[in-house]
Amino acid sequence: MKLSQGLLWQNATDMNKTGIAVAGTLLVDKINQISAYPALGELTKILSVSDSVGGCVPNTGIDIKRLDPTIPVKAVGKIGNDPEGDLLINILKDNAVDTSFLVRSDIPTSFTEVMSIVGGQRTFFTYPGACDDFSYEDVDFDNLDVKMLHLGYFLLLDKIDNGDGLKILRKAKESGIKTSIDLVSENSNRYDVVKECLPYIDNVIINEHEAGMIAGMEPRCENLENIARAIKDMGVSERVIIHMPEIGVCLSENGFFKLKSWELPKGFIKGKTGAGDAFCAGALIGIYRNLDEMGILTLASKAATASLSAPDAISGMTSEKEIDILCKKLNIEF
Repeated sequence: MKLSQGLLWQNATDMNKTGIAVAGTLLVDKINQISAYPALGELTKILSVSDSVGGCVPNTGIDIKRLDPTIPVKAVGKIGNDPEGDLLINILKDNAVDTSFLVRSDIPTSFTEVMSIVGGQRTFFTYPGACDDFSYEDVDFDNLDVKMLHLGYFLLLDKIDNGDGLKILRKAKESGIKTSIDLVSENSNRYDVVKECLPYIDNVIINEHEAGMIAGMEPRCENLENIARAIKDMGVSERVIIHMPEIGVCLSENGFFKLKSWELPKGFIKGKTGAGDAFCAGALIGIYRNLDEMGILTLASKAATASLSAPDAISGMTSEKEIDILCKKLNIEF
């Protein structure tokens, strides 16, 4: 893959920075398998219970480390002084993610109770917990010596959505750190909190629904270029990357690029949880390596493909070399 001309670092300070900080949501998914969802007032038996990590920081951070173990990854966020917080730290450390920038709080760790019908739909009950209290003051910029900072999920973090996200992104830019964000999909009028941050963002990595809500346009394939241009015109300095089931697109100063989704064999997809985070992780690595636009989209799509092979957010992710072998078996060319 070619290096994108004009995207090389501009000064020695930037050249000396290494690694990616992933900031924002950390939580524990408490997955309860049930045979059927009860009607109001009825009872159903929980067949099994398991815990897994969730949120932007574990999902995207671990995916980056598995795809490219040479990239230092730092987790930035807030968790509780409780067993759930311990679980998050242990799993992040097991995957070689630096947890020294996590802040522990008396507020319990965020969690989601997932009621999952075997082979069917899932219902979510989330407790915002410590993540809602994550703020600008929790980011140790004096010691956060990284090349890139990714902040997610906007529209899910109370203090981040109420001004602290803007402060974090502005401070990162002032410190010579490349910035990026992703969102959670929400049908609301709250996307203005994202718009005001765009002048302090180098790269936006979002799905078609989120992009359409920001731009005020229908999120259809034929609208993606106009949507991306509208978002970039709001102040994004480098790229607007949009992914949807059918296609991934990237708009930069070099033009508008698109990569159609690969056809996967029937039964390959075991779960879609974390596929967006995996796409984001692949895109971030591509940006980190200064790949061209098609290189970024290809790596992001490879990462999403690996994620789809497992029912949870991180189990399907492996090294880029192993994903290339998987894609070859699936007759995917890139």
